[in-house]
Amino acid sequence: MFGALLASVIFGGAPMAADDEGAARVRQSLNMLLPGLKFGEITPSPVPGLYEVVLGHKLAYVTENGRYLMQGTLIDIEMQKDLTEPRVNAIKSKAITSLNEEMMVIFGPEKAKHNVTVFTDIDCGYCRKLHSEIDQYMEQGIRIRYLFYPRAGIGSSSYAKAVSVWCADDRKAAMTKAKSGEPIENRECENPVQSDMALGEQMGVSGTPALVLDSGKMIPGYVPADRLIAILESESAGK
Repeated sequence: MFGALLASVIFGGAPMAADDEGAARVRQSLNMLLPGLKFGEITPSPVPGLYEVVLGHKLAYVTENGRYLMQGTLIDIEMQKDLTEPRVNAIKSKAITSLNEEMMVIFGPEKAKHNVTVFTDIDCGYCRKLHSEIDQYMEQGIRIRYLFYPRAGIGSSSYAKAVSVWCADDRKAAMTKAKSGEPIENRECENPVQSDMALGEQMGVSGTPALVLDSGKMIPGYVPADRLIAILESESAGK
């Protein structure tokens, strides 16, 4: 588990706030014991002597002396509350809302009520179903921002289609055509497909479509427009 955690840390953390005394000790210990580890913000957890450490888009817990590192969910039993998920969602939210929209294929008006970022595979059946209903999402005030996640990997036909969509003169038309199963012109150019895939892996995407809300909450699989707007409205009401 720990090896997988280290392997998943591809990106450095965000700019760090000044550490308090305990966090500074944790940072110093981690730098000494794990000099190759890239980590971001270190903050006290609700448990005395235990600190939260941001690793890419994940969260780990480290003891104050830096000796013990734990990965998992921290539960407040008395309050019956998950303390880890909201923090992880906040990390993912910062990552997803800071992305450059010029590197996406977007359906919907710029000032839509809701943004949903979708990791998509051109050949995925439920990805195609979602896209076939794109007008329904837009009618509900949902703006769909596509990132590429060809599950078969680099060099696959799905990967080539993703690159061809990106390199097309009209990306939206090419996306719609490809997702309808129609052939599109094979093209190559500088593209974000591999970086999209790396981001998806960092964020824990395991299948497509994977929907990420601006709150950082991830919803796996196809969700019809009426159900998705209900989720988004509920999230907005809970803020």
